[in-house]
Amino acid sequence: MFLENTVNHKEQFGWIEVICGSMFSGKTEELIRRLKRAQFAKQKVEIFKPAIDTRYHDEMVVSHDSNEIRSTPVPAAANIAILAQGCDVVGIDEAQFFDDEIVRVCNDLANQGIRVIVAGLDMDFKGNPFGPMPALMATAEYVTKVHAVCTRTGNLANYSFRKTDNDKLVLLGETEEYEPLSRAAYYHAMRKNVD
Repeated sequence: MFLENTVNHKEQFGWIEVICGSMFSGKTEELIRRLKRAQFAKQKVEIFKPAIDTRYHDEMVVSHDSNEIRSTPVPAAANIAILAQGCDVVGIDEAQFFDDEIVRVCNDLANQGIRVIVAGLDMDFKGNPFGPMPALMATAEYVTKVHAVCTRTGNLANYSFRKTDNDKLVLLGETEEYEPLSRAAYYHAMRKNVD
């Protein structure tokens, strides 16, 4: 369970929240929900996303369910530190696409008293930990793992299976390129690709 209030109100440190999971699991949906609640509470909120993510919109963070919130696309994590000054809450979408500097940036922001909410894929299409996400999860106070529904079994899905024959680590895509699979379905699909 995620708790937003703290006990010691004299402590001026912020914290890091990580929302992770597979594709189509609701990571961005949950990020937007938390950020809109902060905006409703009249907190100063800034949202960032990697400049390479232009799937739905150049400047909006958009969920698969078409919920959206205005964001600032940035080419590197270091830009976030500069643009987030004076904020109460910082949201970061698709954190797996940022360089490893994102971990230091998030920790520095939290140490300045900022609530940092980060969403990203925890595993790549090969089932390996994705980019800076493991380090972000390790240093975060709160980690929420969300799950999709497996398109083949109906069970909980935590793998992002790539349906296309492309071996690049970063390949932006949607339902044409990816499908969420359970462990068993992913295992069988990967074995089939090897055979």
